[in-house]
Amino acid sequence: MCVVLRIVFTSLAILVLCAAPTQSTEASTLETGWARLKEPGTVAIMRHAIAPGTGDPGNFRIGDCSTQRSLDERGREQARRIGAAVRASGVKIDRILSSQWCRCVETAKLLEVGTVEQLASLNSFFEERSTESAQTEALRAFLNRLSDDETVLLVTHQVNITALTGVFPASGEVVLFRIGADGTPTVLERIRTGS
Repeated sequence: MCVVLRIVFTSLAILVLCAAPTQSTEASTLETGWARLKEPGTVAIMRHAIAPGTGDPGNFRIGDCSTQRSLDERGREQARRIGAAVRASGVKIDRILSSQWCRCVETAKLLEVGTVEQLASLNSFFEERSTESAQTEALRAFLNRLSDDETVLLVTHQVNITALTGVFPASGEVVLFRIGADGTPTVLERIRTGS
């Protein structure tokens, strides 16, 4: 009986710890979370909008959207809604950079907050984990070259965001962070965008 109770209490403790938010991050809604992006040195990284499924088909090719998992209508509407919230907040995005995957590029364009640039270090390594370290280091190097007065929004994939920040974002979720001199990010806030 004592062993069973110990297992139950240990399991409950783990669940409580997993559910508890970290002290360094705050969760905001789509309407209220953008103010911190106006602070110097803050960067936004976003997981692409809703694209049903996992990974990509075996015949995947960059630049050929017919070979990729794509946004559905809910995803397109989600991206438009997020872009409208950014514009309504008064935040001016200086640069918007995207993975070369079609679902990220489409998300970035539907935001309508600026001209979209593609950045290879934002490409997914879900299918090729051996590139995770090199891509994450390339992204950190890129972030270290940004000036503090530049407001940047990155559109990428869950695996890239998790590797960089430790956050496992939902589709369309935005993570605000600052990058330290050593390339280590400090997560400031998570903006929940809903589905």
